[in-house]
Amino acid sequence: MSTPLRLASIDIGTNSTRLLVADCDGQRTETVERMMVITRLGEGVDEAGSLMPEAVERTVAALEGYRDVMAPLGPAGIAAAATAALRGCDNSWEFLDRAEGVIGVKPRVLSGDEEAMMSFLGAVSGLGEETAGLEGPVLVFDIGGGSTELIVGEAGAARPGAAPDSLSMRSVNVGCVRMSERFLKTDPPSPVSVGRMESHIVQAVKPAVSSLLGGEKPALAVGLAGTVTTLSGMNMGLEEYDTDRIHHSRLTRAKVEELFRKLASVELEERKKLMGLEPGRADIIVGGAAVLRVVMDLAGLDEILVSEKDILDGLVLDLHRRLATS
Repeated sequence: MSTPLRLASIDIGTNSTRLLVADCDGQRTETVERMMVITRLGEGVDEAGSLMPEAVERTVAALEGYRDVMAPLGPAGIAAAATAALRGCDNSWEFLDRAEGVIGVKPRVLSGDEEAMMSFLGAVSGLGEETAGLEGPVLVFDIGGGSTELIVGEAGAARPGAAPDSLSMRSVNVGCVRMSERFLKTDPPSPVSVGRMESHIVQAVKPAVSSLLGGEKPALAVGLAGTVTTLSGMNMGLEEYDTDRIHHSRLTRAKVEELFRKLASVELEERKKLMGLEPGRADIIVGGAAVLRVVMDLAGLDEILVSEKDILDGLVLDLHRRLATS
């Protein structure tokens, strides 16, 4: 086992900008600080193809805050990554330069496959007894703001310390922000718009699930990111976000359906009340929950394991490996 290092990672996503400072031994991460700010960097990108000035300023402000948080914690290195919002965006280089000026490293724009690999690496680092005796494929999926990553590996690849050298992955351009902006124009969303959104998600996700699983049901499915963790917190009746309770909680397909129908049937202000622990997601939670419903249905999932360990942890583990071999 390698000597633990204190490292930091920043995930600049379509909906939120997140920070992790963790002590890492190369196999696991021990959280020192984990933070999230909803910055909505991808606002309007699906339609305009470029970042909006207001979105850039919100995200830069979050990065400035994270710089101040990291300073006294003294990480030995920082890994920063940007995902779907900056892929193919015509003014992304301007934002990346500004981000580098704030945090000292230029964020790396991950491809869909790279994002999927980091998500899988982070998710499985937190698995222990959950994989005992498992035989068959493990599915990890990450519902982001602009895209959803799906990764399948055998159960052995999901054990701590194992090298996931045989993974299959797909990145699909459906996410909670993208679906909400594209389809959900009324408040509350109309049944027709919800139906159109669901049809689009099925058409996008079905080929990916079919190619990854080939009709086989996963032995374990792990769901990542804000849609999944928020719905799990709502299911448990949490009034405030509680990472320890949400991490490795279980969420059933029946409960996802119940929450989806409740959230989709009310106006935004009422939705915020229902989502007391994460009101900032109220305008995009219906789009995210729709993606989750489709993924669970197409993969034949009755239940998923909810993980707080995700791409942030994967980025830290990858940085530790690179520093250890440099």
